[in-house]
Amino acid sequence: MHRPLPWISLVLVLGTVAIGGQDSFRLQGEIPGVITEATPLEVVVGGFQGLEGPVGALDGVLYFSDIPANRTYKIDAKGMMSVWRENTNGANGLFMTKDGRLLAAEGGGRRIVAVTADGRVMPLATQFNGQPLRAPNDLIADNKGGIYFTDPAPRPAPDVAPKEPGNVYYLTPNGEVLLLDAQIQRPNGITLSLDEKTLYVGNTEGEFVYAFDVQPDGRVANKREFVKLREPEKGSLGLRSRADGMALDAAGRLYVATAAGIQVIDSRGGHVGIIRVPSVARNVAFGGPGRRTLYMTALESLYKVPTLSQGPPGRSK
Repeated sequence: MHRPLPWISLVLVLGTVAIGGQDSFRLQGEIPGVITEATPLEVVVGGFQGLEGPVGALDGVLYFSDIPANRTYKIDAKGMMSVWRENTNGANGLFMTKDGRLLAAEGGGRRIVAVTADGRVMPLATQFNGQPLRAPNDLIADNKGGIYFTDPAPRPAPDVAPKEPGNVYYLTPNGEVLLLDAQIQRPNGITLSLDEKTLYVGNTEGEFVYAFDVQPDGRVANKREFVKLREPEKGSLGLRSRADGMALDAAGRLYVATAAGIQVIDSRGGHVGIIRVPSVARNVAFGGPGRRTLYMTALESLYKVPTLSQGPPGRSK
């Protein structure tokens, strides 16, 4: 069995290294259409500083962020891992567009960027109404060329919630930044329904994922509580889910990384089950052959589990 830290050293020295599962964990129950009861959860690789932002390209290639290390990693179709980008300004959430650009929410850089396949970085959004963005967290692109993203207020101290609510924005195809919501305590994970008629936003410091109706111009209306997440924990402002990154599958089910694990929600807001993870899950995405592997990032490790479900058709997340 290889140890995580030497693997990371090899990545930095050699550029590319083969990886594989180390340990496996028995899942705690069947989730119909998602996983069977006997499906093992595996550690892919560990030894990181703070993993986030997994996204699986349509060819099965997986990208993910190590925020404190300022790196984006790539696992190719053959299972080879390499450092794809250095000096990422604390890149968090990622999204791969159909034209091959990797979108990134740079928390440290306080901007939304697009990175081309040859490594060129193009800033897309840096401010709203003349004020700089605070710490962009997660993002999702639509079929019109716009980008929805969350921009929570920075934490005053580790694990202490900011008193100021965060913002949810829409970057229009022509480059205008629109404020959609400024009332969610800590907006974090964000995604669109398969038909792009509903926008979902998770609240780390609360118990709900919110839903909005998407309007023809990209704005939103009819904000509502879509689902109350289960097994919350005590936070600095009360009960919190620690809702983080989210993903959808081809059936429209929503996967939310939370303190309890990956909570699976159907398209009507019904709770389907929880995929248990040994440490707090921070984000989730489908990848691998056929996009039938669910990858989960935690603070130090990348996990995976084979699924009955499949990643959403025609988009990376």
